[in-house]
Amino acid sequence: MTTKELTLQQVIQWAKEAGVIARDGFHKEHAIQMKGTLDLATEIDHACEKSLMDHIRAEFPHHAIIAEESGRTNDNPDHCWYIDPLDGTINYSHRLPVYAVSIAYAQHGILTLAVVYDPSRDECFSAERGKGAWLNGSPIHVSRVDALQKALLATGLPSTNEEKLDLNLGLIRHMNLHTQGVRRFGSVAISLCYVASGRLDGHWDLSSTAWDLAASALIIEEAGGVITSMSGEPGYFKPSYGFIASTPGIHQEMLRVLIQN
Repeated sequence: MTTKELTLQQVIQWAKEAGVIARDGFHKEHAIQMKGTLDLATEIDHACEKSLMDHIRAEFPHHAIIAEESGRTNDNPDHCWYIDPLDGTINYSHRLPVYAVSIAYAQHGILTLAVVYDPSRDECFSAERGKGAWLNGSPIHVSRVDALQKALLATGLPSTNEEKLDLNLGLIRHMNLHTQGVRRFGSVAISLCYVASGRLDGHWDLSSTAWDLAASALIIEEAGGVITSMSGEPGYFKPSYGFIASTPGIHQEMLRVLIQN
């Protein structure tokens, strides 16, 4: 199989197969592997990641893969996959059903295909560059909200960086006083897909990871949203992966408020 034969439907199928593994294991007792003081993985993370990587290696053995649990393979970087087998592992390990399988493909450094599958709700968000974004096959679009006071926002909270945590708590306080509220889902992929589908109006994060961001960022863009770095630059997809993503009507206002505060 050649790269030209890669299709979005193929990636959707892979994500759903991994999602079945996650859904079937949700209520089981999990083997918890601590990757740091607060960072963890379960046996389901590894099983979902193996399923996705096995599909990629079988079809495209020379493609590079950047995966949360396995790290990076030293293959052809012109064709690169980003995998988060369970975005929201802490939620999952506590049996909180807010988690997703996230997979994206980039060609020559440009994100091209993206799938975020939420097994709990059987919701599959997907996008193909230049062709649009979908939820279970139906087109989606960001909201038409044009002012922060009308907006419902979301963010993430770093668990290990005390300086960034203190900074973002201040930003949350300000935003919570000047919007319809700020939510934290514990899954960047879920939160950004909710922005893409108009359930939320914006999300900001002071830091993230490539595998958290890759798929949902393309879905945001193809759904008509705007995503930039925290300083407003278009090159958001680089360390430390801080970003602002929103419907166009509030992006400049979000940017101004977050920079000033």
